[in-house]
Amino acid sequence: MKLATLKDGTRDGRLIVVKRDNSAYALATNVALTLQAALDDWEVKEPQLRALDAQLEAGTVQSRPLDVSALHAPLPRAYEWVDGSAYLNHVILVRKARGAEPPETLKTDPLVYQGGSGDFLAPTADIPLADEAWGLDFEGEVCAILGDTPQGTKAEDAAPHVKLLMLANDVSLRNLIPNELAKGFGFFQSKPATAFSPFAVTPDELGEAWRDGRIHLRLRSVLNGQQVGDTDAGPEMHFSFFDLIQHLCKTRSYTAGTILGSGTVSNADRERGISCLAERRMIETIEQGGPKTPFMKPGDTIDIEMFDAEGRSVFGRIAQKVVRKS
Repeated sequence: MKLATLKDGTRDGRLIVVKRDNSAYALATNVALTLQAALDDWEVKEPQLRALDAQLEAGTVQSRPLDVSALHAPLPRAYEWVDGSAYLNHVILVRKARGAEPPETLKTDPLVYQGGSGDFLAPTADIPLADEAWGLDFEGEVCAILGDTPQGTKAEDAAPHVKLLMLANDVSLRNLIPNELAKGFGFFQSKPATAFSPFAVTPDELGEAWRDGRIHLRLRSVLNGQQVGDTDAGPEMHFSFFDLIQHLCKTRSYTAGTILGSGTVSNADRERGISCLAERRMIETIEQGGPKTPFMKPGDTIDIEMFDAEGRSVFGRIAQKVVRKS
């Protein structure tokens, strides 16, 4: 089942169900007005949404052509946005880029931070940039939307708490990060609004590609019309979503609608390319003595998308342009 949120002039939009080929949608407001409302009562609302999905696929319910530009992020705002760094290759490269060593607990204790969640970017929204010196970077990620998840949840019990999956562009301002982290208090100004894919899908929609708490599909990143990444999101995700949930829940519970990110999808095989510019710059530093690739500037575009084995766009495309913020 594939869900999305239609813009309607309100903060949270209207919930819709989307056809598997992304061509059309049906309003789901008779089931739940918003995605958050559906998640709040998922045990009741999910079967009703699945029934509507079946009708949409069968052509027995009124549908309308889909225009992705009319969509919000699936959750235009969320109670919490927690982002991990589950791909160790990314952690190692980016730490080297800022002259820092990976933590001793790199392989045993996940890195996470809590981002701003009150105002997400739509999948086709522009990325505003007030100062090019801040070092704007894209970051292609996979994400899970959780249901109510109690404190103490273990990895082996985490699967039922993953209700939906989607993609993210976790925008970073790289040149602001070192000074923030030097304070010993984490990211803040260096993490502006995140964008999410048009569609959030139930895990079963991915078939065998969803297993062991990982999405075993490739994430494609296209910068200014040129493909720069075709990374595999599955095998090198050292900490699965289930592992991340266990880590998050050590000391507290999470409410339905919490978004959990994987961190930048990254592969050790350089032929797979990149899901962020910081990695390319680090590789250039290693091989050429310094970074050659500039960070993003006004006018640049980034597309992030994931395809299944049949070549279908699973989550739709994040397609954004950087614009100068006055």
